Formats: sequence, C-alpha cells, structure tokens
Amino acid sequence: MATTADTDAMRRAIALAARALGATSPNPVVGCVILDAAGQPAGEGFHRRAGGPHAEIHALNAAGDRARGGTAYVTLEPCDHTGRTGPCSRALAEAGIARVVYAVGDPNPQATGGAGTLRAAGVQVEQGLLAEEAEAGNAAWLASVRLGRPYVLWKYAATLDGRIAAADTTSRWITSAESRADVHRLRAEADAVVVGSGTARADDPHLAVRGVDGAVQPLRVVVDTEATAVRPGARVLDGAAPTLIAVADDADTTHLKAAGPGDEPVDVVRLPRAEHGLSVPALLAALHTRGVRSVLLEGGPTLAGAFVAAGAVDKVVGYLAPVLLGAGPAVLGDAGITTIARALRLRMTETVRVGPDLRVTATPGDSPADSTTTAVPTSHKER
Repeated sequence: MATTADTDAMRRAIALAARALGATSPNPVVGCVILDAAGQPAGEGFHRRAGGPHAEIHALNAAGDRARGGTAYVTLEPCDHTGRTGPCSRALAEAGIARVVYAVGDPNPQATGGAGTLRAAGVQVEQGLLAEEAEAGNAAWLASVRLGRPYVLWKYAATLDGRIAAADTTSRWITSAESRADVHRLRAEADAVVVGSGTARADDPHLAVRGVDGAVQPLRVVVDTEATAVRPGARVLDGAAPTLIAVADDADTTHLKAAGPGDEPVDVVRLPRAEHGLSVPALLAALHTRGVRSVLLEGGPTLAGAFVAAGAVDKVVGYLAPVLLGAGPAVLGDAGITTIARALRLRMTETVRVGPDLRVTATPGDSPADSTTTAVPTSHKER
C-alpha cells in the first residue's frame, strides 16, 4: 500500500513532467523523483527534449551515490530500448535502485518491457500509483500511441450565445486579455496549431506563441484546400515559427515557391480531397509522420465541423465571454449531425474563471483524456 511519502513523490514527478509539455515530441513527457534509502529526497528530473537524457537519467545524476538502495518514482514505465539514449531500466538497476514505482505502463511496443528487466535484476517494481493523474498529464502522447494519430484539442472563443463574431464579421476581441494569454499557454503545450482557410483570410493570424518563457514554437498549419488563402506576406510566413500549408493534390502552389522567409519555398503538403475540403485523417497522418503528437485546433467553424465529423476531437476547451450578440457565425459548422439523437455528448471535466471569462473543458465520453470533473475559482493552478 502506498504511503504518504510515495504519493507525494509521485505527485512531484507528475508536476516535473508537465514542465516539458510541448517540448519533447515525438517523445512523452516524463518526470522522476528519487528518494534515498532513508526516504529522503535525493534527486529529481524530467525529460526536457527529444534526443536528450530521459527523466530517470537526470534524477540519477542528481542523486549520485544516494540512489543506491533508494526508490525511483517515475510517471511512465522506464524504457527498455536503445535509441538516441540508452535504456532507463538498466540505468536504474545499475545505479543500485532497490525499488521502482511507476504510474502508467508504456504502450509503445518499441520501448515497453522496462518493468520486466527491472524485476529480473532484483528490483522491486510497483505500478499504478496516481495513474489517473499521470495519464492526464501525458494524455496527448498516450493517445497518439494508442490511436496512431495526433491528439486533437479543439479550442474556441465565443460569446455566451455561441457566436465567434458579429454579423458584420468583426471579432476582435470577444474574450479578455487573460483568456488570450491562456491560449498562448495552450499553443506552447502543442506540437502544431491548425487553422482553416477562412480564418487565414479573415484574420491573417500569426499563430506563434507569445509571452511564454522558454516555449518551443509549434508548427503552424493552415488547411488551405485550394491554395488561395495564404499569400506572400501572410503573417504565418514570417519565420517566427515553422509553417506548413496543407493543400489539395491538384492545387496550384506556384505563388508559394518563393514566399517564405528569405524568399525560400513554403513547406507544402498535398492531401486528398474529402466531400468538403481535405481529408482530416490524411492530414493527421501527415502530421503524425512529421513527429506531431498533439494538435491545437484553433478554427474556424468549418474546419472544426470537419474534425468533429471525422471523430478526431479528443478534447474541447471553450472560452466563453459574458457577451451577447444574437447574430453572427456560430462556433461549430456542419459536423454531419442532423438529429439530437446523434449529438456528440461531452463530459465536463473542468470549469475555470479566466479574468471575466469562463473556460470550459470537456471530452467525449470515451476520450483517452476523460477524467474527473473539477471546478476551481482561478486560472492560476499549480503545475
């Protein structure tokens, strides 16, 4: 049975893992805490970037000789393969760790098996401590492994009556400065930010992260089926972050051949057409191939409808402003839902005040990120 010290150490490991959200793809976020043989903190660490040392190695280096006879708490089963780094299972055993407690088993067939290797080396191994919390913190990577595609978080900002713009198309700013800052946090935690051609034409969005120290800029993706929305000089082509334009197989992209920074060609991916626009599964497959494990879908309603229709939304975050418009475009376009019986039912997992606005988080009932409903009064939550 887990002790208070066990629970505290694992919760600390989960908090450490969260520091690297958005920076480790295609690897997971992982945290590790080591207590020495006397149960005192000896070392800790987290996986900072793909190709760099894993969380266990950082923690072992910090612990030094105090690791011998101690306990390692890891948010994900220690890996058992040699890639750009060596197997953490063997590093833990060789350091003399006597006990390993991990929260979530590794579903990646190339890396799993660490628990067995540790047991074979005489290390006591336990699984499942704070598994739900650890899984929620690593939801994007876990879902990408299980589903074979990036995890998709759809974010929108709207009035209380569900409008994203007024009847005359004006939309800046519906939500508060606090909510807009919070969106930059979501961008910093994602591998890619995706918008459609309508948003590209109407807003000329920049899509890069601002105001988040140390953020790794996500891939900016514009779904521009006919290759007509992104023109030379568009803000997404400024070089502040990498950009990918998704177009139809037969689209003319001549104007993009020298439209990037320094007159370089823009990165373009050609995808098959769907009934409306491009194939969502093909887009996600192309992003997955590029190492993208988490997608922040920012708009607009037509593209969001296509993702919902494709069953490719794993989490919804809505910023609701205390504003009424009565007319104007709705949050969600045609998602192929024609009757209430076919409505996509979501489970509310969090409601948070962000400035004057309300941030609502929900997941489909069978989503990999499904978790316990909570409500907190402020957006400043400990990570």
